[in-house]
Amino acid sequence: MVFKLVKEWLGGNKQASAGLKDIELDKVPAHVAIIMDGNGRWAKQRGLPRVAGHHSGMKNVKKITMAANEIGVKVLTMYAFSTENWKRPKDEVDFLMKLPQEFFPLEIEELIENNVRIQMTGWKEGLPDFTLKAIEGAIERTKNNTGLILNFALNYGGRKEMIAGVQDIIRDVQSGKLQAEDLDESKFSSYMLTADLPDPDLLIRTSGELRLSNFLLWQLAYSELWFTDAYWPEFTESLFLQAIAEYQRRGRRFGGI
Repeated sequence: MVFKLVKEWLGGNKQASAGLKDIELDKVPAHVAIIMDGNGRWAKQRGLPRVAGHHSGMKNVKKITMAANEIGVKVLTMYAFSTENWKRPKDEVDFLMKLPQEFFPLEIEELIENNVRIQMTGWKEGLPDFTLKAIEGAIERTKNNTGLILNFALNYGGRKEMIAGVQDIIRDVQSGKLQAEDLDESKFSSYMLTADLPDPDLLIRTSGELRLSNFLLWQLAYSELWFTDAYWPEFTESLFLQAIAEYQRRGRRFGGI
């Protein structure tokens, strides 16, 4: 079934198929994180307002989620809105905050049919009530699903996460709940917002930018990084599979030989 879909997605693109034909389903990354970048520039190239790019980008979320689910990815984390994105024009922020209201009613039934579970990593404080209602409703409706976890990083920032984690550690040491000498990498990870998730094996960033932009700074320490010039609205299933194929060609040594 998977290879049938791969062939359909490629649509006869020989250049792409040369890098995808050897995907090994037993070596698919468990956790893929994506920085969905370039919506505004995609829209500008087409003479459209930036919000049109965000709307097209929203539609792409389900396509890539289904592709990831089909090949056996366990967790797909998508960087939807950062703690720094509040600096954008109010009209754009307001539009972004309304996208969950549109996305989940349109897509939730298919996500449920495909056993996808919705999660959120980020701070609920500061999000509009209507945004939270849409997200929490999707989380509740999919909480018993056992397939791919679609995790939205929303109102999230890596530095804020680490500072909050350190503050919690200090409080626990001061209260006697934690001994300072017992703090190690594993224990530190338990204070992160992603404590219930494995660290990403692969990070994908679209739009040609080559930076992390304050995304999962602790968790990405040994992740493989893959970049593409394609803007997020034009990031296809074929490109996603190219990233997976490249990941499988790399040797992950985690500091060893």
